[in-house]
Amino acid sequence: MALNLYNTLSGRIEELSPADGKTFRFYACGPTVYDYGHIGNFRTFIAVDVLRRFLHQSGFQLLHVMNITDVDDKIIRNANQRGVPIGEYTKKFETAFLEDLATLAVEPPEKIARATEHIPEMADFIRKLADKGFAYQGEDGSWYFHIAKFPEYGKLSKKDFSDLLADAGGRMDADEYEKDDARDFALWKAPKEGEASWQTVIGPGRPGWHIECSTMSMEFLGETFDLHAGGEDLMFPHHENEIAQSEALTGKTFARHWMHVRFLLVEGQKMSKSLGNFYTLRDLVLMGHKPSSIRLLLISVPYRKQLNFTFDGLTQAANSVERLRNFKLRLETSHWDEGTNPEIATLAAKAIADMRASLDDDLNTAQALAAVFDLVRDVNAAADHGKVKHGDIAAVLDALARFDEIFAVLHDEDSAHVKAIVEWARREGLEEKISPATLEIAKSAALSDLQVEALVLKHSEARKAKDFKTSDALRDELLAQGIVLENTKDGVRWKRK
Repeated sequence: MALNLYNTLSGRIEELSPADGKTFRFYACGPTVYDYGHIGNFRTFIAVDVLRRFLHQSGFQLLHVMNITDVDDKIIRNANQRGVPIGEYTKKFETAFLEDLATLAVEPPEKIARATEHIPEMADFIRKLADKGFAYQGEDGSWYFHIAKFPEYGKLSKKDFSDLLADAGGRMDADEYEKDDARDFALWKAPKEGEASWQTVIGPGRPGWHIECSTMSMEFLGETFDLHAGGEDLMFPHHENEIAQSEALTGKTFARHWMHVRFLLVEGQKMSKSLGNFYTLRDLVLMGHKPSSIRLLLISVPYRKQLNFTFDGLTQAANSVERLRNFKLRLETSHWDEGTNPEIATLAAKAIADMRASLDDDLNTAQALAAVFDLVRDVNAAADHGKVKHGDIAAVLDALARFDEIFAVLHDEDSAHVKAIVEWARREGLEEKISPATLEIAKSAALSDLQVEALVLKHSEARKAKDFKTSDALRDELLAQGIVLENTKDGVRWKRK
């Protein structure tokens, strides 16, 4: 099996397969841990998660490397303002980021690479570039990449720098810049008073942002690897600079395939703090939204299309997750007549085939979701007419399991993650941000599934014995913990709020 995925470098959809036929070796840019991650960041991480889950389900081994940038201009500035070492400053936000990934059911990569743990290798990389004439040292001791000596500069972002490169002058010292600036970029920054620095083979200082990813990706994946992924904002200058410095050093293709995820709008506008529409994952959870709903909304639009994040859309996503979970609950708890109906197995097989075909077509998550919701609709309709038999259930549940291997919204772990964020908010003095809805969700985390089952059994036994005082008291106790009971012809079902 090969995945057909848009390649930013070539500008077309191409077959993506591992160079060795077995293990996908890919690098995805991680966070710069200077603050909490926002929902635009997490759209990218979830898209990469869908990719790796699909590849894994397809039988491939994975070697996925993600960096954590724990030294850069913003980190140094913020740490200095707070009067703490950068390691102490970044640890808080790195821990929060990894917790947020778990909250959104994002699988961890096989390797996490922190910039500050690979600084000697970065300095050696720069030394080798200097030996080849691609890097030079400025008067202040900083090192720069000579982009005029790399004629292919701009091939990823499709920017034409030919006129600028002909007489490129000046240098760019900032780690990030937005305009089409073709000045030589900093590989290594000379030490400044009050800034962290390291003593290396090229002198004292600290790395520039771009050299970090080139060094660490090549260290763990080799000089050429299968795929490099990240948000669309990283295409230029970060990824463009990665290609220049890496291919200048090795003379080989850096990454064979490039995947870029579009950022999102919020209620039709660009997300920004000045507009008051800037949301972290934790902001949304404290407002009362479940992580599974957030994940489904961020995944609902294919990664190369603009996603308009709205609160109406978040409500619709919550309803969709509830519909899926209720469908699974119906399959597991209803009484089904013996026998089989071959039409149901056909529906289940078609749903998974259509889902996988959609994902194979440039990760079209919208069509993949539609295939599974068609299954829910058709099987529910068949069940309402008595056409679903006991022998059909395993095939439909297997289809749901294969769906959830990739989309990861069926397992009801929302309450536990919400509870953890509520505890974090209290530690941070943010109690005023915790909505009543959030507290209701968090309540149900106090009971494990086994504890709930035991109380539900007691409730059912009390009802059968017509001890309604006891059964009502148990119902109220469960409701106080965020557990809702439903009486059906097949018995009592329960679900978390």
